[in-house]
Amino acid sequence: MNPAEGWPFWLRLVLAALLGVAAASGQAPLGYWPISLLSLVLIAPLYLSTETNRRAGLLGWVFATGYFAHALSWIIEPFLVDVQRHAWMAPFALIFLSGGLALFWALAFGVSKRIGGAPVLQGALLSVTLALVEFARGYILTGFPWAGIAQIWVDTPFAQTLSLVGPYGLGALTLLATVPLGAALFSNRTRSGIVVPIALTAGCAALALLYAANRPPVMPSGHIVRLIQPNAPQDQKWDPAYASVFFARQLEFTAAEPRPDLIVWPETSVPAWLGSAQPYLSAIGEAAQGTPVVLGIQRADGQQIYNSMIYLNEEGQQDGLYDKHHLVPFGEYVPFGEVMARFGIYGMAATTGNGFSAGLGAALMDVGVLGKALPLICYEAVFTQDILSAPDRADFLLQITNDAWFGTRSGPYQHLAQAQMRAIEQGLPMLRSANTGVSAMIDPAGQITEALALGQAGFIDAELPRPQTPTVYSRIGDSPVLVALLVLFALLWRHTRRVNDQIPIDPVKR
Repeated sequence: MNPAEGWPFWLRLVLAALLGVAAASGQAPLGYWPISLLSLVLIAPLYLSTETNRRAGLLGWVFATGYFAHALSWIIEPFLVDVQRHAWMAPFALIFLSGGLALFWALAFGVSKRIGGAPVLQGALLSVTLALVEFARGYILTGFPWAGIAQIWVDTPFAQTLSLVGPYGLGALTLLATVPLGAALFSNRTRSGIVVPIALTAGCAALALLYAANRPPVMPSGHIVRLIQPNAPQDQKWDPAYASVFFARQLEFTAAEPRPDLIVWPETSVPAWLGSAQPYLSAIGEAAQGTPVVLGIQRADGQQIYNSMIYLNEEGQQDGLYDKHHLVPFGEYVPFGEVMARFGIYGMAATTGNGFSAGLGAALMDVGVLGKALPLICYEAVFTQDILSAPDRADFLLQITNDAWFGTRSGPYQHLAQAQMRAIEQGLPMLRSANTGVSAMIDPAGQITEALALGQAGFIDAELPRPQTPTVYSRIGDSPVLVALLVLFALLWRHTRRVNDQIPIDPVKR
């Protein structure tokens, strides 16, 4: 018997919002994944208790709004860097972003309820539909897959499943292991109806743990990489009174002995445009003493500006260039920028109406003895599809970022967690240099081997692990998971319709 059926609808909405907030506690830095799982189990009886698809959609929207409001609470931080220009937008950003993303989940709840079916089948159908709308969330309007369900597993053995099915697949498995179970526990009176979902969940968990235990060991390469972290607060980063201090700090870290094989500076770490940065680049080359350096810098090409990464070879000469291609909406650019600029609305990281221009796409960068890197600038590490679109397999992933925009609470840690996921998915090490942290060396199993704490200035010299053999996921990508979910959705829908057609219609109710 489902106890929620007798509760007032307003109470069910309140409980759904609280469960959504609780579900997000599995995200970094809290990492309370058992609470996330319990929340997904408990949302099932609330969903089943809804009488119409509209009420189900509203319940799903409230649940998801609570989830995203908690998980993405860091989104207010960028608006507080320049309080006079942007602070007024902060509450609207959190409300509209959370509520907007929640529309995807509301659609899943409403569609699943519309199809109907037996309680456990409804739970399975809701799980599959939620997994499908998570795909949509990662692609529509350039995508925003932050706070995906799979992120709760980052620091657990279950994360190794990412190398098989990727983030959307692991998210789907998590939903299928929880929501149908909740539907069975609170609606099925027969023991077998409860045992089957429990047995399936336990079996899948055992297989995932067995797979994780048999993953190949991580091997060292013998090469040392220095990751620089200047810790420049965003409100001081471009201030002339402080910019020279931060640049000098990075030069000092670069010149330190002993010499590594590669030095990595974070995103936009040079306080000049590339076209006029030769004095800065010469100083970097001198401090590096023959060690290659990768660094972030802004550059202009006519009327277009780019957020870029360059490679300085042993002679201190530029020998590689990459332009960020997956830009942050309303951060690095604003849709219809010139029109919006008339109303005083600019991207927070740009001062012109159109903001930054997108680069040509994913590309490899030759960094000498270490091999070829796949460059990722900040936000690009969030998108697994960007890495899958690389023209060839890299020897390692290389992320430079300025997480000062994300504040000091959850944002930087969630960004780090997503970098760990990309490493597992590809079986490649990840080098991560962050302005304010967390800078880290991540091995192909997603483990952080060396790290520099958030808000600390300094550097780490870390050994680069060897790449592992290409993973299943790196070969097949997301398409098989998407096709499997679509097929499963169609089968569940067809089965439900067939069962409904066999139920005789009461002439009195007709």
